[in-house]
Amino acid sequence: MRQSILLTAVLSALSFAQVSYAAEEEAKSDWTATGNIGFVSDYYFRGISQTWHRPAMQGGMDITHSSGFYGGIWGSNVTPNTYPDANVEIDVYGGYNGSIPAVEGLGWTVGLYSYLYPGGSWKKYRLSTEPNVVQTPGGGRWDTTEVNFGLSYSYFSAKLSYTLTDWFGADRDTGWDGSTKGSTYIEFNMAYPLPWWDLTLIGHVGQLNVNGSLDVAFDPDGPGGASGPSASFTGASSPDYTDYKIGLSKAFKIGATEGWNAGLYYVGASNREYWGENGYGGTSFNGKGDGGRAQSKDLNEGRLVFTLGRTF
Repeated sequence: MRQSILLTAVLSALSFAQVSYAAEEEAKSDWTATGNIGFVSDYYFRGISQTWHRPAMQGGMDITHSSGFYGGIWGSNVTPNTYPDANVEIDVYGGYNGSIPAVEGLGWTVGLYSYLYPGGSWKKYRLSTEPNVVQTPGGGRWDTTEVNFGLSYSYFSAKLSYTLTDWFGADRDTGWDGSTKGSTYIEFNMAYPLPWWDLTLIGHVGQLNVNGSLDVAFDPDGPGGASGPSASFTGASSPDYTDYKIGLSKAFKIGATEGWNAGLYYVGASNREYWGENGYGGTSFNGKGDGGRAQSKDLNEGRLVFTLGRTF
């Protein structure tokens, strides 16, 4: 998910590299292309670990045009415990950036963003007690598409993301009380350059509001069938939360190579009842466990995360 810790820091601290084409006289193109590659000690997306608290390798490519158009593709490994049979997330996105002439320094952005999980779907969801039984046979894919709108001023920015599809496949067939289209995520970000050692102070707070909640009476086998899986030990049925990030990033060179960036951040989220080890969101969907209880993690636990990457 492109707004990961690594990429937020990289985009906050680094400028795009210019691609030029040779002609009789050198002239800059209206197009700019960049690539990025990086390592994160734990891939947190919007305050939730996507890798079961394990490291991730990430990378992508972006293009921009002088008109304000941008587009790109980005990928990272993810855990099949959360996304059964999916080991990779691929993001595809595009949109426009611009400025508002009436207010100097005020910018805007609008775009589309799709999260894709090749090979993964709710049809692969299995319990540790019944690893060969599909829990949500009517479910679809995890893939999700959002539209987003944002504003930026000086070192600060805000953005609203609105799901055009169900929120990561959550609907009646996957144990929810209805469609989750129209779920929202609103975020406020800061990237403030400090006067020491080329450091940038990174701050973030976000709020997820899912348009729905778990149906605790969900019965995948129809009336009279087995009890459905849509429950937390805590009883929590809403995934909504507030997430946060605070830390430092630093741009630097290695030898003659530029575009390097490192960061150290403290990240996490609220709603441990849902996203913790006793909640539905913190439970493995991959049939892993001891036969009596599925594997689980506090996926929103507050942790220090280290990032290292390069844009070129």
